[in-house]
Amino acid sequence: MKQLVMLLLGLLLIGPAHAHGGEDHGDHATAATPGGATTFSVAALSAQFEVLLRYEPLEGGQPAHLRLFLSDYATNAPIKGAKLTLTTPEDAALKWTATEQEPGIYMVEGQFPANKTYSFAANIVAGERADLMLLEGIEVGEKLPVAAAPATAAPGLFSSWKTVLALVGAFALGIALTAWLMRRRRPARPVAISNPTPAVYEKQA
Repeated sequence: MKQLVMLLLGLLLIGPAHAHGGEDHGDHATAATPGGATTFSVAALSAQFEVLLRYEPLEGGQPAHLRLFLSDYATNAPIKGAKLTLTTPEDAALKWTATEQEPGIYMVEGQFPANKTYSFAANIVAGERADLMLLEGIEVGEKLPVAAAPATAAPGLFSSWKTVLALVGAFALGIALTAWLMRRRRPARPVAISNPTPAVYEKQA
């Protein structure tokens, strides 16, 4: 009886463990996947300046609008009032304008003729400081990567079968425990003891 109870108890414990459907309860944290980038960016550093160029997907032959962030390399403070002259090494005939929108933020406007990789040679003059910096890897015609939707694991037949087994095991375990307790509480049957014949009757006989 004890072996039956232990077997049913084991099935009851195994069933819920499989019903979790592959959950990961490890200590390691999974990093959360971002919803997807909305812009491309390239950067360049020098002993004086830090430049970040950020832009949405570009198409060859279409007007291009790029935002250029200019800051001090040592302090990371935005640099306002700088004079920017941009040229394209891949096509010297291309013309670009740079207009300051906010302190340290400049709008670069022009047009790339084809879908390919370009670069900017940026001549920067800010007060008494000047530098020539190269921004490489401007991908024209490149599409933003699409973030993959997280896969939702559907409950399988195996896990459903284990869940049913757990319920059946729990029901059977309850019946077995009830029967076992009732058997232990059942009163012992009285044993009939014959009355011995008194010794005095034997003498009289």
